[in-house]
Amino acid sequence: MTVRCEVRPEGGSLVVATNGRLRLADVVPLRERLLKCLAEQPDALLVDLSGLEVDQPLALSVFTVVLRQAARWPGTPVLLCGPPPETRALLIGGAYRRLPLFPDLARGLAHLGDDRRTMPSITEELLPVSGSTRHARDVATEACLRWDLPGLVAPASLIVTELVANAVDHAHTMMALRISLRSRYLNLAVRDGLTDPPKPEGPDQPPSERGRGLLLVGSVAYSWGWVPSEHGKVVWASLRR
Repeated sequence: MTVRCEVRPEGGSLVVATNGRLRLADVVPLRERLLKCLAEQPDALLVDLSGLEVDQPLALSVFTVVLRQAARWPGTPVLLCGPPPETRALLIGGAYRRLPLFPDLARGLAHLGDDRRTMPSITEELLPVSGSTRHARDVATEACLRWDLPGLVAPASLIVTELVANAVDHAHTMMALRISLRSRYLNLAVRDGLTDPPKPEGPDQPPSERGRGLLLVGSVAYSWGWVPSEHGKVVWASLRR
């Protein structure tokens, strides 16, 4: 990877400073690095482009992919800040012109400013034992009732049951359940220490309770998926409010 990334906290946000020459070969590792930042569910993700030069303009599609994921989950604003003149010229034209672009990092932070509202969330650490599914249901029920979403108690409880049970069965690591409220969605996420992606069972595969459970998650949730995290992965699902 010819692009280096340095990540630092900025209040409740994360700043990723990029340096180097962006090529197509950098797209996958840079995307994974930015997705790992999103897995932390910061208030905002600011990408400092001041040290980035672009050798192959098609590689800028990495930012479109990351913003698309951020919109689906976790609903985190992603701001591109301080590109050099040549990079800025590429970003304000063509397919990239709708990306949120700011002249520098200070302007990006100012844009967040007082308009940024921290959305409520609940985080719970869970042991990799079967009893964690019951506790996860209790947490989901409490969150929905606290945020006046009684109609989401049943689907949210089902989803966290399957996500936690899947982690218990396959990851065998400590888990973190996080339930967060966004303007349009209730987001449910389970972080575990296994890097392997979740694999729902298909109709031609041998029956498996947990695999079928992930298919059930897909049928109940508005959307669901997974992203890599720093030491494993996050499996997430969202429900319309």
